[in-house]
Amino acid sequence: MAELNPFAVAQKQLDQCAKILNLDPGIQAMLRVPVRELHVSLPVRMDDGTVKVFQGFRVQYNDAKGPTKGGIRFHPDETIDTVKALAAWMTWKCSLVDLPLGGGKGGVICNPKEMSQGELERLSRVYIDQVWRIIGPENDVPAPDVYTNPQIMAWMMDEYSKLCGKNQFGVITGKPLALGGSAGRGDATARGGLYTVREAAKVLGIDLSKATIAVQGYGNAGYYAACLAQSMFGSRIVAVSDSKGGICCDSGFDPVAVGEHKAQTSSVCSFPETDAISNEALLEMDVDILFPSALENVITEANAPKIKAKIIAELANGPTTPEADEILHKNGVHVIPDFLCNAGGVTVSYFEMVQNFYMYYWDEEEVHKRLDRKMTAAYHKVHATSKKYNINMRQAAYVVAVERVVEAMKLRGWV
Repeated sequence: MAELNPFAVAQKQLDQCAKILNLDPGIQAMLRVPVRELHVSLPVRMDDGTVKVFQGFRVQYNDAKGPTKGGIRFHPDETIDTVKALAAWMTWKCSLVDLPLGGGKGGVICNPKEMSQGELERLSRVYIDQVWRIIGPENDVPAPDVYTNPQIMAWMMDEYSKLCGKNQFGVITGKPLALGGSAGRGDATARGGLYTVREAAKVLGIDLSKATIAVQGYGNAGYYAACLAQSMFGSRIVAVSDSKGGICCDSGFDPVAVGEHKAQTSSVCSFPETDAISNEALLEMDVDILFPSALENVITEANAPKIKAKIIAELANGPTTPEADEILHKNGVHVIPDFLCNAGGVTVSYFEMVQNFYMYYWDEEEVHKRLDRKMTAAYHKVHATSKKYNINMRQAAYVVAVERVVEAMKLRGWV
């Protein structure tokens, strides 16, 4: 199968929304492309003394509603089109949960699994050296993403602060707690997704205490989704997977123990008293809720007709193609689209920005309460819009998000 271009997918989703809203062609043309993209070369002295030059990107997609916001990914297969797509989705995500922010994204083509801590630190700092002129607490605020973490954010914040000549904790979110991070950030993406699943289950009449769950991808979001589904709702986790394969067991298993197994062996595979399952087969399991929590374009028109889950909760960015969306909608599968389902991460990142500005920090209970309020309101706004226009949940989420961005653009006199 030909490789799907994620930015073409993002543009197609926007075009569908433009048709529903009867958007002015000029506004649509503006929303189809980022306002700013930066390509940088990043020379890094490696541990063996050689210099390796990495390629990096920072995309600011739309800043009509406020400073752009979005993570930085370290990945060997990173492309500018992936970064542009993710920056677009961040724009709609921030708008959807009604944050005063636009969307951005960054990436570096590298394999962090093959790099030492020292090499990662030097790469992180040189990336900031190259992009610092266009980022900042009031311009563009990065955060962790695939293969980046709070330590990398700390190095980046420190480098930016040195360049500015003063502490600038607010330039980055997802920082360690000791450096202005927010309580509740670690599981925020999954927790926000679970709040939307709870609301969807109420709408569909699903008893979550008896629900079965499969999770594709067992990184941060997938791991916490499994743990929280069990601890918050009493759901049964029957399958999980990572890049090396998956495990399943009809009677369920302990997601925390699987996480510990993965930490020791680098994979969920071969966990005791479970059967092996492929990533592809996991997606087609007969479960109540499926969490695609890995990478883009895993649900396509080829496998969408075989999906048996009642709810697909998209913790990954862009896991479902537009063609698959149509099939799932027709088959009555309730999709909680990525930029609604995984908006908990950016919402708590926004809370971190607010706390950095005030220099006053909330406890975890307060963060959870505020996150629940934001995610619940966003879910019901999308669901009501889906009923109003008789469209699928992703199209409804686009309608809500794009309308808000367009309103900001009009009020500012851009169009």
